[in-house]
Parts: sequence; structure tokens; C-alpha cells
Amino acid sequence: MNVEGEQKAETKGWRKGLKKVRNWLAHKDNDNWLKDIRGNLSLVATVIATITFQSALNPPGGIRPPQENGEVACQGLIPCPGESVLAYTMAEAYTRFLICNTICFISSSAVCLWLVSGLPLNNRFFNWLLSIGMCVTISSLALAYMYGAQMVTPQPVWTTSTSMFVIVIFVWLALLGLVVVVHTLRLFVWILAKLIGKPKQ
Repeated sequence: MNVEGEQKAETKGWRKGLKKVRNWLAHKDNDNWLKDIRGNLSLVATVIATITFQSALNPPGGIRPPQENGEVACQGLIPCPGESVLAYTMAEAYTRFLICNTICFISSSAVCLWLVSGLPLNNRFFNWLLSIGMCVTISSLALAYMYGAQMVTPQPVWTTSTSMFVIVIFVWLALLGLVVVVHTLRLFVWILAKLIGKPKQ
């Protein structure tokens, strides 16, 4: 009997601890928060998708214009008319920029699709996926900005500002890690509450 009583007390302690953590991580007014966040995320994701789409068609450094006689056919010119200039002169940096820009565009478009699909945002797992998607979107946008700035900034100026970019990146990674940990902790606590929070019949 003492063993059963200790087990019940331990289980009750687990439930109390989980309840406190859930209350600490939960939003006070969940319904209004979900309405606000849906509208805000739709706006942010749409703006980011527009920016990245435009950056792909008008890349940093511009594109080579058509020839003066109006011909656009590629006749051995590097780059050909209509192609990015920096894709040839700074191929490695341009590739990194294009990868980050593409990831940002796809993830922001996925967030837009998620928000207009009608899937419930009050589900913790869906909410977690949405938060991680926005973290990926904003992080890839920041990296695309950094690579774009590197390509169009003169090398002496870029070299002197490298230390500043390193500090900013570390601060950003710390903030990103904090956001991911908090949202993952909320999901983990929710799963634990579902598994062991209910008393056994």
C-alpha cells in the first residue's frame, strides 16, 4: 500500500509539474493570439515571398542588357544578355545567395499555403511546424541578404565589416536557438501531458 501511495504521489507530482510548465509556456488569450498571428504571418510571408521572387529575377549586380542593336541571342558573350553578371564574376557567392533565396521563397510560400489551407492553428503540432517554417524563412532571408551584400560591396569595405557580420550572425543564431528551443519545449510538454497527464482509469 505504501508503494502504491508513493507511486500515486509521484504521478500527482508529475502532473502538477507539467501543469505549471504548460501554464508558463501557454498564451494567456489563445484565441485572440491565433487570430492575430494568422493575419500577421500571412502579411510577413507574402512580403518575403515577393522580395525573394524579385531578387531572383533582378539579382544583385543586375543582369547584362541586350546589345545596342537589339539582339539578345548569345553569341559567345559571357554572360549572355539577360543573365546575371555576378553569376559569372562571383560564381561561388552567387550560388550561396541563390540557394538561400530559393529556400526563403519556398518556405515563405509554404507558410502562405499553410495559412490559407484552413488547417487548424490551435493544434500544437501544426503550430510548431508553422513556427519552425518561419524560422527557416527568416534565417534564409538573413543569409541571402548577407551574401547579396558581400557580392555588391567592395572587397576593402567588406573586409573591414566582417567582424561585425560575425557578431551579428552569432547573436542571430542564439536568438534562433532560443525560439526553436521554446517552441520545441512547448510541443514536448504538450506530448507529455497527453501521454501521462491523464489519470489511469
